[in-house]
Amino acid sequence: MAPMKKIVCIVQARMGSSRLPGKVMLPIGNNTVIGNIMLRLSKSKLINEIIVATSINKENDLLEKFLLENGFKVFRGSENNVLERYYNAAIYTDADLIVRITGDCPFIDSRLVDEMIVDFLDGNIDYENNLSPATFPDGLDIEIFKFKALKYAYENAHSEYDKEHVTPYIKNSEIFTKKNFYSEVDLSGLRWTLDESFDYELIKKIFNYFGNDIFFSWEEVYDLYKKKPDLFSINQHIIRNEGSTMNTGQKLWKRAKQVIPGGNMLLSKRPEMFLPDNWPSYFSQAKGCNVWDLDNNKLTDMSIMGIGTNILGYGNDEVDQAVLSTISKGNMSTLNCPEEVYLAEKLVSMHNWADMARFARSGGEANSIAIRIARAYSGKDNIAICGYHGWHDWYLSANLSSRKELDGHLLPGLDPKGVPLGLMDTVYPFSYNDIDQLEELIINKNIGVIKMEVSRNTGPKDNFLGKVRRLATNNNIVLIFDECTSGFRETFGGLHLKYNVEPDIAMFGKALGNGYAITAILGRREFMQAAQSTFISSTFWTERIGPTAALKTLEIMEKNKSWEYITNHGKKIRNGWKDLAKEYSLDLDYWGLDALTGFTILSKNSLKYKTYITQEMLKHKFLASNTVYVCTAHTNEIIENYFELLRPIFRDISECEDGKDIDKILNSPVCHTGFKRLN
Repeated sequence: MAPMKKIVCIVQARMGSSRLPGKVMLPIGNNTVIGNIMLRLSKSKLINEIIVATSINKENDLLEKFLLENGFKVFRGSENNVLERYYNAAIYTDADLIVRITGDCPFIDSRLVDEMIVDFLDGNIDYENNLSPATFPDGLDIEIFKFKALKYAYENAHSEYDKEHVTPYIKNSEIFTKKNFYSEVDLSGLRWTLDESFDYELIKKIFNYFGNDIFFSWEEVYDLYKKKPDLFSINQHIIRNEGSTMNTGQKLWKRAKQVIPGGNMLLSKRPEMFLPDNWPSYFSQAKGCNVWDLDNNKLTDMSIMGIGTNILGYGNDEVDQAVLSTISKGNMSTLNCPEEVYLAEKLVSMHNWADMARFARSGGEANSIAIRIARAYSGKDNIAICGYHGWHDWYLSANLSSRKELDGHLLPGLDPKGVPLGLMDTVYPFSYNDIDQLEELIINKNIGVIKMEVSRNTGPKDNFLGKVRRLATNNNIVLIFDECTSGFRETFGGLHLKYNVEPDIAMFGKALGNGYAITAILGRREFMQAAQSTFISSTFWTERIGPTAALKTLEIMEKNKSWEYITNHGKKIRNGWKDLAKEYSLDLDYWGLDALTGFTILSKNSLKYKTYITQEMLKHKFLASNTVYVCTAHTNEIIENYFELLRPIFRDISECEDGKDIDKILNSPVCHTGFKRLN
């Protein structure tokens, strides 16, 4: 065995884990995770010094305090450049040989560490691990390397990945001699590491099994596994080392699903709707049509732009300044905000048929308010609907008689579980442009309210909207236009202005506040006054930010004629898709308003192709799928760059239609379409 002056074990640990924050300080028995790791390593016969390398971030003060109070050594360095942290810790301890252990390995065994040190020294090599390939359980990860190898990596590594993960540069370099340490039996499928709450539950059970003996061997844990395999099943669904390739947003998404049903508040923003397992999921800031993810990647949003909330782009300076001014004066008080009066007057002045307005904050609740008002006025329960109108009981009740009733109205698979059965047969869907179907409902179902989107994927044919208006008038039915999505896209106000058809009530949301929560219910006086005969009230409908943002947004829209800009650029985008489809002989179906434009590749693999587009565009820092919600920040240059990147992707798809296997170039599960329950 070759002599080695000083062998130092550097334990990498910090409080800021993406998937399980503070995990190293979680209690295990009478100690903490990091405390047990340090005690178990202290039994090594060959290590000369053990030190924890953590970061200078203030959140690690607690970790440092704990370690020092318990007689352990600590070095603090860079948060993200862990390679630099290791290098400086090695210099600090005057190390000749470094044993790298991470703070997510509570079962690390000093006997296994010593075996590997002996093997390393006998081989006279530069680097050794038990990970390439892995044959030991995940959580017994050990790397050993000479200081000269660490120094070379520190001086030559440039990629963020190499700096964050310490040893990839050494492993991939040809100038060092390397070796892998194998287990006699391949146990790489076992998971004993600590990354998620499932791991923590397993670790606690194992330590509890061994009681006061915290120095049990890894072989004893394996024996326990053979005796009680069910005990170990709780975390076996987690993929080994997936954290090293997951972006920060995906790590947070995994955490979110443990504490938030479904993971978030809006189905359309779930990563599964775009690129499962690879979508960045969360943002740190947004401006114009750019979004920065949690890893500070600047992404160009050529997709749904906040689900259509930001016609003027993210973080519009004028709107934000108006909101900040309001905040400085106070957002809420016992008295009412005057801005709601000004906003009601402005919206009424834009729609000659309307007399009054009420305000809420989200589209779903605005739709429910409109339905309550209309039912109160008409005295009838039954509603004919066309389009998507939110998540509330009244709407989902359409699926009580058949769970497919709403499938053609944007989202298929909407489950009405939890909706009272007493609402069955009160809501009846009809198809857009099918006036006969609507007339039949009116004749047979005692309809009191017609609620519909003016247009979503196709425009009206054969004076369809005019015929709907006449049916409503002739049968004393309240006609409601849901313009939460379509408002301000093609006119300064409702899309119904384009078709010269007036409703009795209309809702405007999404773009009204350019990213701030505000929704308007606008209507004729005789209908809106019915709101006084039924209880409709909410504390936060009286806050001041929403109306302030809406007033400034309307001012900018009117000045810049934003609806013309986004419509023209939407047409340009659709024409670009058509050109690519023609060039590569692809059959596409186009849908949506020009400013909310989208396409579907007509193929049995359409969802796979949609996923592939998202996958490849993300590599070029674009958020993209098969839909673009246009905003005024989408410049000609951005659109040209988008199509330059999209062209080779369409070529690949064309080759797949000719026989190339799309599954071989997909790096992600296929995206979802419609509602699916997430575990």
